[in-house]
Amino acid sequence: MNGPAGHVAVVDLGYGDAGKGTVVDALCASGPVTAVIRFNGGAQAAHNVVTPAGRHHTFAQFGSGTFHGVPTHLSRFVLVDPLALAAEAAALGNPFHLLTIDGDALLVTPWHRAANRARERRRGGARHGSCGMGIGETMAYALSHADAPRVADVLSPARLRTRLAAVRDTLGAFDAPPLDDVVEAFQAFGRAVSIVDGGHLDRLLARGRCVFEGAQGVLLDEWRGWHPYTTWSTTTFANVAALCPSFERLGVVRTYTTRHGAGPFVTEAPLGLSEAHNGVGEWQGAFRIGHFDAVAHRYAVEVAGGVDALAVTHLDAPARAPGLRICTSYDLDGARWDRITPGPPRDLGHQAALTALLDRARPGDLHRPADWSATIGDLLGAPVALESYGPATTDKRWPVAVPQ
Repeated sequence: MNGPAGHVAVVDLGYGDAGKGTVVDALCASGPVTAVIRFNGGAQAAHNVVTPAGRHHTFAQFGSGTFHGVPTHLSRFVLVDPLALAAEAAALGNPFHLLTIDGDALLVTPWHRAANRARERRRGGARHGSCGMGIGETMAYALSHADAPRVADVLSPARLRTRLAAVRDTLGAFDAPPLDDVVEAFQAFGRAVSIVDGGHLDRLLARGRCVFEGAQGVLLDEWRGWHPYTTWSTTTFANVAALCPSFERLGVVRTYTTRHGAGPFVTEAPLGLSEAHNGVGEWQGAFRIGHFDAVAHRYAVEVAGGVDALAVTHLDAPARAPGLRICTSYDLDGARWDRITPGPPRDLGHQAALTALLDRARPGDLHRPADWSATIGDLLGAPVALESYGPATTDKRWPVAVPQ
């Protein structure tokens, strides 16, 4: 995967935060890449990239290949937040020349964000977990309103105003900026970026190798995650398959499992692994850490449709955490459980029942391997194409050449 070849999609096989950004950065550094294509999520993404010189940026809407001058394309599956994008662009030196956006992508507005935060406040101690960026509200609004604002609307002032006013009137004004200010800011966004149609993506794919960068993780998928502690986003390879006829599937995992906020976490344990870029978030909740969960990751591989190869990150962590183990089975009500059986597609009732089971499960078989990378590859049934021992490209190893 580290040479010139076909398209590759990068998907997190956990709850997010496995290192998709650093993997995409490494792929863009290792050979020619035409574009990084975002295929889900939006401004709630937080992909940390650190250059060998020490420059750090948490990528959200810009692709994680930006430091290498690789263009970003936001596909129709991305939820675009113009205000958050402007802030991120300013931090990067305003590289708008590297950005194209599908006009059919949904727009996230200040009213979506405010409604999201109000909902989480009402839940009190029973929060599901959220980034507080309005992603769920944007999706929910679009499902019930055919006139939900989209990126191309910023090119039509009258239509933009009408659609933004409808969002405000439906969701409530809260403490969001005045309508006139939002309309003006969104029009400025339209002047700064290149808004394209669906044919642009086809031309990018025909031009050369593209890297598809996912957001969040398969265990948070809207249909396959532990309902209701999930995201309003398809985090598997399904969106990539809808955009591209042929690509390689690269699954990303850490040597230890993590998740933000509430929800089942069978292998959670006090391992003493702190992280500079992750902590307690106002909306997400605590950053939780545990043993490598081979049971949950095998489930993720299965519901994602399989992977061609793996990227294993944080391979420096076992040396710092002598108590870290790999969990290969659960103890569930006295029975050994080494496989989570996928339910029918789009069956949230099944996923909710699965959540209840996982809440009662505890780690079963635990062991500490001599070779973490090889063991994880064996457990998940795929070769390890990339090993990461730190945040920079100089901390990466390519142990195998995966056939193209």
